[in-house]
Amino acid sequence: MEATENPRRWALLALTSVGAFMAPLDGSIVSVALPRMGPALHLTYAASLWVQAAYLLAMAVTLIPLGRLADQWGKVRFYQAGIAIFTLGSLAAALSVSGAWLVASRVLQGIGGALLSATSAAIVTSAFPPRERGRAVGINVMAVYAGLSVGPPLGGYLVDHFGWPWIFLVNLPVGLATFLWGWHLLPAAEARPGRGDRMDLRGALLMGVMLAALIVPLTFSSEWGFRSPLTWGILAVAPLAFLAFLAAEHRAPSPMMDLDLIRRNRLFATANLAALLNYCALYAVSVLTAVQLQLVMGHPAKVAGWVMMGQPVMQTVLSPFSGRLSDRIGSRTLATAGMVFVALGMALLGLVGRHATLPQVVGALAVVGLGMAAFSAPNTSAILGSVDRSQLGVASAFLATMRVTGQALSVAFLGGIAASRLGSGGWRMLLRQASGSAADAFAWGYRAAMFTGAILALLGAWASLTRSDSVKA
Repeated sequence: MEATENPRRWALLALTSVGAFMAPLDGSIVSVALPRMGPALHLTYAASLWVQAAYLLAMAVTLIPLGRLADQWGKVRFYQAGIAIFTLGSLAAALSVSGAWLVASRVLQGIGGALLSATSAAIVTSAFPPRERGRAVGINVMAVYAGLSVGPPLGGYLVDHFGWPWIFLVNLPVGLATFLWGWHLLPAAEARPGRGDRMDLRGALLMGVMLAALIVPLTFSSEWGFRSPLTWGILAVAPLAFLAFLAAEHRAPSPMMDLDLIRRNRLFATANLAALLNYCALYAVSVLTAVQLQLVMGHPAKVAGWVMMGQPVMQTVLSPFSGRLSDRIGSRTLATAGMVFVALGMALLGLVGRHATLPQVVGALAVVGLGMAAFSAPNTSAILGSVDRSQLGVASAFLATMRVTGQALSVAFLGGIAASRLGSGGWRMLLRQASGSAADAFAWGYRAAMFTGAILALLGAWASLTRSDSVKA
């Protein structure tokens, strides 16, 4: 597709924005519903985190291989496949009768989400000329944050009035309508591609092992113990798998990942590092704040949902403006300032404590949302503008891998900090709201997690500050 002449670029933007809306809608709805899912499905604390982490791990493992295949076989076709798989995974999750069933359904959703994330931004970047790229990416990012905005209040309403399965059933009509729309648009949107190079299965497998070895022990460290041989034994596999991945990619005739993108493209490397640190800091905010509001501060799910809108509403309103502004002044200043505001907002969440008023919590979340609005669209536009058009799919997938890996690490690492003082059986006591000591323990962990996230966000600001703003036309 030639970006300067594509007559369907606005239709493609609208189509991909629906998928960009669906995935975060599901994630933010699940955050509010977890305290209700726990007793219904007899979930432990680690299993509750896996409801989020399994989705993110499945995405992280499959994103780059799917992005490579999408470059070869057609981004819009792979996007359509993502809509179908994500919708089927939502149906399976709604029918769950056990924690294992729900986690398996979330894996299926994660594969669908990987197809959407590996193609959505690449389709938009490929369809729009450079002078419109920031604006288009800003609108696409706005759809992401609109999903985050709608999710908490909708999730609270559905959980309180109809039960938790409806947080997944709400995806079915949207997914079906989007699939039919894309099917109608596809013939005019994308020429039929030829056969691509052979898939680098060894590289894909080694990357999957590396990510799983990193995410799984961090997720379960609250139950296994952070000093246990099992935790460190699995963690030790991650650097070994990474070194094996580098060696395999160096020898592969058609490597899954062009390592020169990292070695020789400073903008690509530093902007992706900033994205990784950003989501390591940020993603646990929604999960942990939902628990803090409901199980520590005693508010119902519906109220927690409305309070948590403070962050995504700011992101939704301001993202298109930051995208357009980055077309004029570049991305570095906006992205750096955005990460500083994220750090400030998380520090405020740590300071307000368990006895905070609801306006204080909303205000702190709004500061986080302001930071994310300034960071995300300019950072995404800069990354995708720094590569050749033939690499848009794999570049988009690499960015999405940094995002979901950061999200999974955030849930595991910051979630582990939040639960560090609960002890054996503390999560079940907290779910029953029968123990003031459990609430005190989680409140302490929540504060520590927010301050840790603020430090990670400041490291992300440093990464953004060290990059250039030069991009490819």
